[in-house]
Amino acid sequence: MTQYVCLLLWVIAATIYSCAPKPYAATNKIYRQQAKQYASILKAEPTPIPASGAPIPASWIGTTNFNMRKPNYVIIHHTAQGSCDTTFNTFTLPRTQVSAHYVVCKDGTITQMLNDYLRAWHAGVSKWGNVTDMNSCSIGIELDNNGLTPFQPQQINSLLVLLDTLKHRYNIPAANFIGHGDIAPGRKVDPSAWFPWQQLSEKGFGLWYGDTSKVILPVDFNSRQALRIVGYDTRDTSAVIKAFKRHYIPVDSTNSSSLDEGQKKILFTLMQQSE
Repeated sequence: MTQYVCLLLWVIAATIYSCAPKPYAATNKIYRQQAKQYASILKAEPTPIPASGAPIPASWIGTTNFNMRKPNYVIIHHTAQGSCDTTFNTFTLPRTQVSAHYVVCKDGTITQMLNDYLRAWHAGVSKWGNVTDMNSCSIGIELDNNGLTPFQPQQINSLLVLLDTLKHRYNIPAANFIGHGDIAPGRKVDPSAWFPWQQLSEKGFGLWYGDTSKVILPVDFNSRQALRIVGYDTRDTSAVIKAFKRHYIPVDSTNSSSLDEGQKKILFTLMQQSE
């Protein structure tokens, strides 16, 4: 009798769950439809490209040596919104034209919103090193935070687990874990000066520096050139210095667009790691 009651309760619970409203059922259906469309594109056979004066091959020849393109960067953002639910809504409205692969809520919950191999719209107009289309080679991670307060410990702990998974899954170099503000200086400031970059670096995600008191700067040290070697787009030097400080010297993440000698030593150390 007890087993029967337990089974009956389980059936009732399952029925209630299956009938419960699913707020993103409609957009999940659209996701599957769009993924199916891209799958059909991948399955399409190559077609000959006619060139003037050149013979057209009788058939196509498929190579046997290929796999999926993989992401090589991870870009970290803060949502600048009030809650994860608000962000989920934003990322499921076509008119917003923004998205990310993952959203990490304050309580540490990780929600994946897009397959890692697909291109999210999270980076916008951005540049890092010679890469001018960051969306095509990166994974975007959004942290539920308004940019004005510290990040929750459980949120950072979950982020570290996610980053470790991605790093090993795609063999992403430590230097390629960066922030939105790094790739879009002057336009974006996330994930804010509150973000614990040093803590991440200690786990192998992103660059950091040690004791720089004994560092000797070269006589011809050029801060702008060093920032470019690290990866920054230096067309707006003032904006880049502010972005650099926000990431590596958050205690001085002011509007100052100059570097003192100690800060130049930090930059020099990071430049050496990037070369």
